[in-house]
Amino acid sequence: MLIANPIYDVVFKYMMEDKKVARLLISAIIGEKVLDLEFLPQENISEGEGKIEMLTVYHIDFSANVETPEGHKSVIIEMQKAKNVTDIMRFRRYLGGRYQDQRNVHVDATNVSHARQIYCIFFLGYDIGISDASLLEVDSRVRDRMTGKEFTANGEFIEGLHHRSWIIQISRLKSRRRDDLERLLAIFDQENTDENRHYLFLPEEGIPKEYNPILRRLQRAIGTPQMRAEMTREDFDIEERRITERTHAMAIEEKDKVIEEQAKALVEREQALEEQAKAIEEQAKAIENLAREIEALKRTPGKA
Repeated sequence: MLIANPIYDVVFKYMMEDKKVARLLISAIIGEKVLDLEFLPQENISEGEGKIEMLTVYHIDFSANVETPEGHKSVIIEMQKAKNVTDIMRFRRYLGGRYQDQRNVHVDATNVSHARQIYCIFFLGYDIGISDASLLEVDSRVRDRMTGKEFTANGEFIEGLHHRSWIIQISRLKSRRRDDLERLLAIFDQENTDENRHYLFLPEEGIPKEYNPILRRLQRAIGTPQMRAEMTREDFDIEERRITERTHAMAIEEKDKVIEEQAKALVEREQALEEQAKAIEEQAKAIENLAREIEALKRTPGKA
């Protein structure tokens, strides 16, 4: 089975624009059924100058109702995808924007507004250095400091101020297929690509049938000329970014060498000045000693 590679932003966006597909993928990752969702305005909160910088992290966000063991809950689902190692502050700035957005509230039946908990899903094309796990889950723990007792019900205060996260380390998928979720995440496994990284080859069997809508969506993406053109453009943009980074790194290295040489010259100059000062000091002492000898001779009878 041949599918378009969702590591590309344009393919990922195309995949997630289908609400049924988005619900299936998100539900599988968070382990809670997404009942319905709506796209949130994709505001560009991250910083950076120019097209290349902005490609570093791709964002897509939803307002969603999910089914939890405690009942239905209204949440914000923030998805961030990065192919290469990036400044963590980019993630923080975007997440901070979601916390500050006054629209991210849920109004209950009594017309009271409640802050919605934020769910963060990260698709990373690199290893964050904690574990070789394909999927990491980060959740807040609420416990009594004295007794150590943990509480399963977090409540509005905790959920309004603490977000949950799921981190998918794409580089760690490595053909792992231990459960249905890892079998689904095979659509991101870059070991399934060939020389043309635009496509992935998946076995006909393996991914549960309930996820067929996701596969069909990615298969349709292959037949879109504009999609192929956009993937090629991303390749060029990424290579351009790498060249820019290498050039920048070389410039910094060259600048560091100049600074190092200047510092070395400054140290040598300071040493020369110290030696000159020492010589002057010795000359002054010699002159002072000579002056004393002359005074002594003047005071000696018969020597004047």
